[in-house]
Amino acid sequence: MSNVLYDEPGPKARRRAAIGTVVAAAILLGFTGVAVWRLADRGQFDAELWSPLINPSDENFVLVWRLLAQGLQATLTAAVLAISLSLVIGTLLGVSRLMLGKVGRIPVVAVIELFRGLPVIISIFYVYILVRSTGIDISFLPGSDGLWFLVIGLTFYNSVIIAEIVRAGVNSLPRGQSEAALAIGMTRWKSMKNVELPQAFRTMLPALISQLVVVLKDTSLVAVLGLYTELLRRGNLISLNLDNPIQVLFVVGLIFILINYGLSKLAEFVERRLSTRGQSSTVLVKTGDAVA
Repeated sequence: MSNVLYDEPGPKARRRAAIGTVVAAAILLGFTGVAVWRLADRGQFDAELWSPLINPSDENFVLVWRLLAQGLQATLTAAVLAISLSLVIGTLLGVSRLMLGKVGRIPVVAVIELFRGLPVIISIFYVYILVRSTGIDISFLPGSDGLWFLVIGLTFYNSVIIAEIVRAGVNSLPRGQSEAALAIGMTRWKSMKNVELPQAFRTMLPALISQLVVVLKDTSLVAVLGLYTELLRRGNLISLNLDNPIQVLFVVGLIFILINYGLSKLAEFVERRLSTRGQSSTVLVKTGDAVA
């Protein structure tokens, strides 16, 4: 039976796909084997290099994991602050783009397109240069200056991404939602605040959780500039002292993978729950119409 978008592959196509898969897997396995052999040849699997990370009896084990925990806490702090500020600012930008006229939305669109096209690390660096060169005092903010260089830079980028998510979420709603709100006497703003945004946020929730994964990974960019001691920079400092960068950064990468995997699964769970609720509501509405 043909698929809607393409024809089902025939026997020859399936055979070629299977051969290609086997060849690609063999090549990947070969590269992996060579990499493991080279690492073993250079002594990268020696126990003394891994001991501070996996052996509780090692004298550095407790200190290493305490420092990694501090780095993880710093990373999570920056990520939570950035996503919170981005959510507020991004919602305001998205709503402004939806509600302002053609002329009024031009500055909003310009800001969104500017920061959406700017690499995150450049945003962070520009925040640092701007604050230092202008003498702006941010010492009243809790935490170190490096934390806020990172948070503000991440907020510049992620707020415009969230603004586009908000715009797409509101535009995905049936036009009847806003028309019904206006018909009962609501203003355009009240319709947006009380009717459209609450429904849009339910549909946007999986995308917002996925954006948190992006923010969490982007916190590591500040390690290149050395402005804030988050998890990656903490790992770099530990590896410089223990002379085992491959082992320490492997553990740091594993921590990022586990957290981001958990967030991705959370987004999938929320999406399934929302989809199930939406289907249930549709069934109830159709049942009520049938009874009527």
